[in-house]
Amino acid sequence: MPVFESYVQGTPSWTDLMTTDQDAAKSFYSSVFGWTYEDNPVPDGGVYSMAQLEGQDVTAISEMDEESAKHRPPSWNTYITVDDVDATTAKVAGAGGMVMMEPFDVMDSGRMSMVADPTGAGVAFWQPKDHIGATVANEPGTVIWNECFTDDVETAATFYDTVLGTNHVSADTGGPEPYTVLNVGENTVGGYLHKDVEAHGQMPNVWIVYFASADIADTVDKIKAAGGKVLNGPFDTPVGPMIVAQDPQGAIFQAMQPAS
Repeated sequence: MPVFESYVQGTPSWTDLMTTDQDAAKSFYSSVFGWTYEDNPVPDGGVYSMAQLEGQDVTAISEMDEESAKHRPPSWNTYITVDDVDATTAKVAGAGGMVMMEPFDVMDSGRMSMVADPTGAGVAFWQPKDHIGATVANEPGTVIWNECFTDDVETAATFYDTVLGTNHVSADTGGPEPYTVLNVGENTVGGYLHKDVEAHGQMPNVWIVYFASADIADTVDKIKAAGGKVLNGPFDTPVGPMIVAQDPQGAIFQAMQPAS
C-alpha cells in the first residue's frame, strides 16, 4: 500500500464527513470499507475521528453542530491542497467565487478556508502543516476520485484554473460524451461532471467523493446490510462499474471498482 507524503497545489488531498450521528456513521463505514478510527478531541468539545486502514489516514468523520444540522444535510467535503491558503483565498472573489469561511488555523494540522465556486459548489482549500491529507488513496476502501458535479462545467473549471493554476481538458473516455478532467501540469487529479438540470435539477452543484472497491457487488451487499441505500447502479462506465449510494444519515457518496 503506497504511502503519500505530500500533494502538489491543486490536488484534492483530503475528505471528511459532517454528519448528524457520528457513532452510527463510523459503524456504517467500518462495515462497508473496513475502517478503524483514531478519535481526536477538538477545541469546541467535539471529536474528529480519523478513519484509517493499516494505520494510514484515509478520511475523517465528525458530528455537525445543531445549528448546521438545521440548514444542510450530512455531506462529504473535498479539500484541495494549496501552498498559501491566504493568497489563494484572496483570488476567489475576483474569479467569481465566494469565500464562505476566511482562512483559519486548524491547530497544528494546517490552515484552511471554505469557498464556493461561481456555480455554487463548495470546497475547502488546505495548506498542510502536520497533516498533509490522506496518506493512502486509490486503494480499496480509500478515496479514488473527486469530482465537481455542476451544471456549468466550463465556468467551474475556469474558476479553479484561475485560482489554483490548474488546467482542464475534455477527454474521450469512450462514453457517450467527453469528460472534463482537472489537471495539475500533465497529471489528472480530478474531474468535472456535467449536471443534467432536467434529471438532477433538485440536486445542488457539489463536489462528489468516490471510494475504491475491490468488488462492487460485495460493496453493494455491505451497504445494504449496514442500513445504507444504493440509489443508482451498479452501472458500467469506461473506467469501471460504479454506484451512487447514501449512508443511513443521508450523506451521498459514490463507489467504483476501477478497471484494470
